[in-house]
Amino acid sequence: MAVRKLKPTTPGQRHKIVSDFGTITASKPEKSLVKGKSKSGGRNNDGKMTMRYIGGGHKQKLRSVDFKRDKDGIPGIVKSIEYDPGRTARVALVYYKDGDKRYIVAPNGLQVGQEILSGKDAQPEVGNTLFLSDIPLGTVIHNIELRPKQGAKMARSAGSYAQLTAKDGKYVVVKLPSGETRLILATCKATIGSVSNAEHMLERSGKAGRSRWLGRRPRVRGVVMNPVDHPMGGGEGRNAGGHPRSRKGIPAKGYKTRAKKKHSSKYIIEGRKK
Repeated sequence: MAVRKLKPTTPGQRHKIVSDFGTITASKPEKSLVKGKSKSGGRNNDGKMTMRYIGGGHKQKLRSVDFKRDKDGIPGIVKSIEYDPGRTARVALVYYKDGDKRYIVAPNGLQVGQEILSGKDAQPEVGNTLFLSDIPLGTVIHNIELRPKQGAKMARSAGSYAQLTAKDGKYVVVKLPSGETRLILATCKATIGSVSNAEHMLERSGKAGRSRWLGRRPRVRGVVMNPVDHPMGGGEGRNAGGHPRSRKGIPAKGYKTRAKKKHSSKYIIEGRKK
């Protein structure tokens, strides 16, 4: 998988870097696993804007992605690798031996025609989902559950992965993409390999219009607002606006917002990199 840099035939093309979509094998999604996606434009049920900078955007269809991987012991064949507008990674359409069809987040290196399996009988190979207790130490994993049978919550975006570093009784130690090291129950599941489309971070939209296609309206900086609109607004000319903070006054750039007595803190061995 790679990216494509376009020739500067127009101002919008000059800095544009897009995915080459070389790994995608199907252009239309599986109808039974797709549903419509409604847009709110950032408005609530009264029509009042409660989220700023949302609106417009191209029509999208939601792919129903299987994050639980609970088809234990039933082999599945990868039918196609597809684009999903709702996520940065690619998705893979899997046909199971019992006739069921499901989308999964496609790991790097997954090929069409490849057989995948989940559960106790699965081997630690790319695309297979195993219990953390059955995964060898040092293995690169993604789609990690936080609670058994809850479904994957961590390492799901393009190019991300975690690493299983140790086993400690009923827990395992996992190093997450953020650099955080934490304990997770060994009865939780994870998928072998790293998530596909790792080059997503190299993409550049090239023009403001492409953000509008994604449903993002122009974002206004706090320092150019009036004092009534933002804590950093006002002043004569180009004033910095004091300490960086949010619209509601919460400090940014170094201020810790995590609750001190948060229940899950006891599972964190080492915090993320500073």
